[in-house]
Amino acid sequence: MQKFKYETRDDSGHVEAGVIQADSLTDASNLLRNQGGYLMNIAPLAQGEQSILARMQNVTIEFGPGLKDVHNFTNQLAVMLKAGINIRSAIGAIADQVENLKFRKIIMHIKADVEAGQPFSKSLAKHPRVFSPLYVNMVRASELSGNLGHMLERIAEYLSQQVETRNMVRGAMVYPTIIAVMAIATTTFLLTFVLPKFTTLFAGKDALLPKPTLILMAISDYLRNYWYTIVGGVVIVGVAFYYAIQTPTGKLYWDKFKLHIPLLKRMFRALYITRGLHTMGELINAGVPVLDTLAITADVSGNLVYKRMWRLVYESVEEGNKIAQPLERQRLLPQHVVQMVAAGEESGKLGEVLRDVAEYYAKELRNTIKIVTAMIEPLMIVLMGVLVGFIAM
Repeated sequence: MQKFKYETRDDSGHVEAGVIQADSLTDASNLLRNQGGYLMNIAPLAQGEQSILARMQNVTIEFGPGLKDVHNFTNQLAVMLKAGINIRSAIGAIADQVENLKFRKIIMHIKADVEAGQPFSKSLAKHPRVFSPLYVNMVRASELSGNLGHMLERIAEYLSQQVETRNMVRGAMVYPTIIAVMAIATTTFLLTFVLPKFTTLFAGKDALLPKPTLILMAISDYLRNYWYTIVGGVVIVGVAFYYAIQTPTGKLYWDKFKLHIPLLKRMFRALYITRGLHTMGELINAGVPVLDTLAITADVSGNLVYKRMWRLVYESVEEGNKIAQPLERQRLLPQHVVQMVAAGEESGKLGEVLRDVAEYYAKELRNTIKIVTAMIEPLMIVLMGVLVGFIAM
C-alpha cells in the first residue's frame, strides 16, 4: 500500500493535514471524502517526507481572535445578560456561534471556570492576549456593583470606537501607499524598459549629452544589471528596521519620530490623546482605583513617549499629588486639556470630563485624518508627475 499526504477542510473552516495509506490515489481520495469534509489537496508521499509527516497526523491551522471577535463576544454577552439570561447559558450560546476555533476554545474554558464558581473577571484574566487589563478591570468593578450587563455594554462601545479608530488610521494610509507603489513601479518601468531603447541612439555621443541624461542612463544600466543588489538592500534595511523597533531604544526613537513627521504628527498626537483619555475616562467611571487606571492607561497608550508620561503621572499621584500637575510639566497634552482635567479633579467629576474631552478628540482625529488624506493625495500625484516628467524631459 502507498502513502499519500492530504489536506481537508470541514464546514466550519477547520483545516487538517496528515498521511493516509491506500492502494491508489483514487482509493485514498474516496476514503477521505467518505470521512466528510472537502478534500483540498492530496499527493503521493515522497520517501524523505515520511518521517516528518508521520508526526503531523493532526495538524490544525488556527488563527487567534482579533479585536473585532472580542467586540462581538462582548456585545452579544451584554445583550443576553440584560435580557435576563444567566451568564453560564449566555457564554455557552455564544461559543456555539463563534467561527474562530481558537476563540471558541477560550470561551469554553471561561464557561468551565464560571461553572466551577470562579469570578468572570478572574477567568478573563487567564487570557491576557485576548482580554486586556482594561477589559478585566472594568468587569471586576462591575462584579462589585452587580451591574455586569451594563458594564459589558460600555466595554462593547469602547471596543467599537477602538476598531473604528484603527480602521480610520489604516484607511488614511491606503491611498498614499497605492500612489507610492505606482510611482515606483512606473519609474522602474521607464528606466528598465523604455529608456534602454533610446540608449543605442546615444552610443558614442556621451560628451554631447547633458548630465541629467547621463545620470538616468547610468541608473538605468545599474537597475538592469544589478537589480538584485537593490532588492537585497531593501530587504536588509526592512528586516533591520523591524528588529530595531522591537528593542526598547529603537521603539522609543521610532515613537518620537512619529510625533514629528510632517503632515502625520497631528494625526498621531490626536490618536494617542484620544486613546489615553478615553481609556482613563472609562476606567474612572467604572469605579476602578485611580492608580490602577493610570497604570492601565500607560499600557494601552500605544506610544512609549505617552506611556512614560502616564507612568510619571502614576508616580506623582502615588506620592499624593493631583493628576493635572505632572501633566502640565510634560507638555504632551494641550494646555486646555490639562486645565479641564484640573477642573474635573476639583469638582469631583473627572470621569465625565475625560469622557467629554475624549469624544471631542475622537472628532478631532476624524477631521485630522480627512485633512491629512486630502493634503497627501495631491502631493503624491505631483511627486509622481515630477518623476515621470523629469525622465521624459
